[in-house]
Amino acid sequence: MYREIILILLTGLVAWAYQAIQPPPPKICGTPDGPPITADRIKLRDGRHLAYKEHGVSKEMAKHKLIFVHGFSGSRLTESLVTRLSLEVVQELGVYSVSLDRPGYGESDPDPKRTMKSLALDIEELADRLGLGSKFYVVGYSMGGHAVWSCLKYIPHRLAGAALMAPVINYWWPGLPANLSKEAYSLQLPQDQWALRVAHYMPFLVYWWNTQKLFPSSSVISRRPENYSPQDLQIQQKIALRQDHREMGGVATQQGVFESLHRDMRIGFGKWEFDPLDLDNPYPNNEGSVHLWMGDEDRLVPVILQRYIAERLPWIKYNEAAGAGHLFAYADGMGEAIVRALVDGHK
Repeated sequence: MYREIILILLTGLVAWAYQAIQPPPPKICGTPDGPPITADRIKLRDGRHLAYKEHGVSKEMAKHKLIFVHGFSGSRLTESLVTRLSLEVVQELGVYSVSLDRPGYGESDPDPKRTMKSLALDIEELADRLGLGSKFYVVGYSMGGHAVWSCLKYIPHRLAGAALMAPVINYWWPGLPANLSKEAYSLQLPQDQWALRVAHYMPFLVYWWNTQKLFPSSSVISRRPENYSPQDLQIQQKIALRQDHREMGGVATQQGVFESLHRDMRIGFGKWEFDPLDLDNPYPNNEGSVHLWMGDEDRLVPVILQRYIAERLPWIKYNEAAGAGHLFAYADGMGEAIVRALVDGHK
């Protein structure tokens, strides 16, 4: 009798636990229960749709064509580099830019099978469908840096150049020295150390961990002010005055936090298919360039790891802004400096 009761209780507990860790299905754009489709989109090789927004001069007039990849909790509506350039500079440089919603964000369909490679192939297909030519630039901000690393790995022959702006680092990349990685990891808030451990070692619990109320979850998701430097806080005020607020109002994650934020964490801090520190120089004849831009007061991405990457991969042009935080790329003049450095590397 007691055995049967215990078995029933255990079965009920397992069933409850299984339900608790299962994320709800995404609300896909264009479906009866999903958000409306308002963006320009292309249909990808596997039937998914990728949303995008164009900026700058026309493709026909452009000297340089650039794909911008947003970061964590961003979207195609997030200010890209080109939108922060003056009209005179855009026309002088002849820059066309397209920003995309990464899978699961904004109006791009979720990709339950998303990998580092699939993201690179999505970007390549977007370039081909929009007729950007045989080579284009790719720029990634924060978590969008993963897309740049994947493009350098899987489609380097398609890149005219690349730029990583405050790119998020996976602390478990094999090429990072254990002591340095541990030091950088310890700089994160304790709740984020736990959130990243869950993402790396128990990815099936990421949704539960970041929605439960027993322990503090990711401070990045909750936007805790401790994550931002004094410069960041000033920049946030300026962005609030000019930014298209639709992504801040929930458009970025409107299809569900699991297929956007949580899948980002699972992939970004999970086991990668390659180690960026093993990448070869994609431009041995200086026909292009790769840039890494970083603020030395970034509280989200430890600068000590970026410095190590720059030493390990000397073909990357490393640029460090003094007194700058994670949002340094939004500071006045930085967009122009980054774009000029990138296109000058292709002259």
